[in-house]
Amino acid sequence: MEECISVFDMLKIGVGPSSSHTLGPWRAAERFLNELKETNQLDKITHIKVDLYGSLSLTGKGHATDYAVMLGLSGQDPEYIPVQNIDSIIQSINKNHQIRLANSFDIPFNPEIDIVFNKNFLPFHANGMSFTAMTGDGKTTVSTFYSIGGGFVVKEERANAKKKHQIKCAFPFPIQNAAELLEYTIKENKSISEIVYANEISMRSEAEVHHELLRIWNTMLECMYIGCHSEGVLPGGLNVRRRAFDMHQNLIGLANYNSPQEWLETIRKTEVKFRQILKWVSCFALAVNEVNAALGRVVTAPTNGSAGVIPAVLMYYMVIENHKADEKQIKQFLMVAGEIGSIFKKGSTISAAMGGCQAEIGVSSAMAAGALCEVMGGSPEQVLMAAEIAMEHHLGLTCDPIGGLVQIPCIERNTMGAIKAINAAELALETDAKNAKVPLDKVIDTMWQTAKDMNSKYKETSEGGLAVAVNMADC
Repeated sequence: MEECISVFDMLKIGVGPSSSHTLGPWRAAERFLNELKETNQLDKITHIKVDLYGSLSLTGKGHATDYAVMLGLSGQDPEYIPVQNIDSIIQSINKNHQIRLANSFDIPFNPEIDIVFNKNFLPFHANGMSFTAMTGDGKTTVSTFYSIGGGFVVKEERANAKKKHQIKCAFPFPIQNAAELLEYTIKENKSISEIVYANEISMRSEAEVHHELLRIWNTMLECMYIGCHSEGVLPGGLNVRRRAFDMHQNLIGLANYNSPQEWLETIRKTEVKFRQILKWVSCFALAVNEVNAALGRVVTAPTNGSAGVIPAVLMYYMVIENHKADEKQIKQFLMVAGEIGSIFKKGSTISAAMGGCQAEIGVSSAMAAGALCEVMGGSPEQVLMAAEIAMEHHLGLTCDPIGGLVQIPCIERNTMGAIKAINAAELALETDAKNAKVPLDKVIDTMWQTAKDMNSKYKETSEGGLAVAVNMADC
């Protein structure tokens, strides 16, 4: 089966803290409302019940899955909702026991009763959820969705249908794996970003591709800016203090900026000492994932839990490696990162509930490493080598969030993933690609086999690792 995955599928704008446990259920609720609209049932609905299964149940509270479902049913869009409105919407539902369905009319809804956390797993995927809607005349409609990572949502019957009927990708350069991507670059004498760009403009205008890529970057930049200028303790009960603010202040001091862009230019003009480089990279990554943990707006890259790696590495390139980098390099970086992520999704998984944290931080590090390698002059062979090196050193990484919150160890892991990405890119640039021993496709296959062998308690269930070794009450 040939699967077309756009850069904009891999890099989505949404609300934290989790792409699979927050953004996915939010989108699933939207899709359920659309199904009701299409069958002319929406305005007849008098009651809705939501069942969460498996990982969505086990860590759903910590990942705000219940919030996401309610916001989705309320007709809010995670890409555009003013994040400051989230608390008031949720508080109103909890207080009044009613929800404004599709932002159109009120129906009774008590989250304590109408959102059910079922610890059993559905057979198709670890992140399953069912929506049940009832009309005044007794008619019932049930729809089951699966959040498969990175904000992607599927229905089992549609996935099975894809297996039965081969779907031909409409891209001029359909890519299923790294070997095919490399073959195109050789045959067409193009860079990886040029191949990706040709695919993207086959679906959208050049102006739209330009606009959307820069919108993604500006969202990343704003997220880093907010994180570096926000103090306090993260929500959720772990009492995790925000660290990006203090780290940023120690690096550059306090100052007022009129915009994130002005802040960026100030940093680029700052003389960065060698020993400060890793601190800056860590600061950028921490900033993003602290915003994510606080239900802020981030770019899923490829997930929310790993959203800090790619922005941090791109910022590293702009403020350390190339002060003259402009929109061209930004777009180039994002396109390469998105393509590498899509290859991992096709060949393995980007869901921690299926593959552990290697599927999130590992994949994001590989995406960032390959992207950095290209903008620093690497050949397509070196770009794929950089991605392979980064992933190779994340194999087997478990997902064991304390309290089911995307905070410990998730936030720090983004800094580690970013630093490994930079190291991987540098290693690839200094290596003759002919001497590569492990193709990227092999490491992707190995990642998938590792995911299948991994004990389920290390797959975003909070039933193993740090999640049980550390008592949340002691934090």
